[in-house]
Amino acid sequence: MPNPKSAPRLRIRRGTPRDVPAIVSLIRGLAKYERLTRDCRTDARRLRRDGFGRHRYFETLVCTSDGRTIGFALYYFAYSTFASTPVLFIEDIFVESNERGGGAGTALMKALAQVAVRKRCSQMEWIVLDWNTPAIRFYRRLGARLDRTWVLTRLSGSNILRLAGLPESAS
Repeated sequence: MPNPKSAPRLRIRRGTPRDVPAIVSLIRGLAKYERLTRDCRTDARRLRRDGFGRHRYFETLVCTSDGRTIGFALYYFAYSTFASTPVLFIEDIFVESNERGGGAGTALMKALAQVAVRKRCSQMEWIVLDWNTPAIRFYRRLGARLDRTWVLTRLSGSNILRLAGLPESAS
């Protein structure tokens, strides 16, 4: 007979400003998992302003298990000119390592799909590191396909300032 205590009670809900400390902790956990700790400069004040302030650049979902935050998804909307529809872009999705395999990742992806449907999105997109085989297997089980025809291209820091015609000290 299954032990009722072994099945976690997962809940997915929209993030709130009170979730920012947990989201910061999860972002740091993601950076550690992705071996990018040195690049992680997450800041609670800016996250609160940019995700929950007057001009919101992103939205969040949090996953709780028995009241404790164990995962999150941070997303925003882009636009497909070819399809003339919005696109839900998942910037980050992360579940604490000791909580993986319990359905939290699937619950977050399902909730994101429901948001995408509600917002009339033609697709959901995200980026996965090529060495992250557990995540790639998980995404494939959901029906996602890896598209290697597009190359992620990034312009950042002083290069943005230079292109904008501004001095590097403008940041």
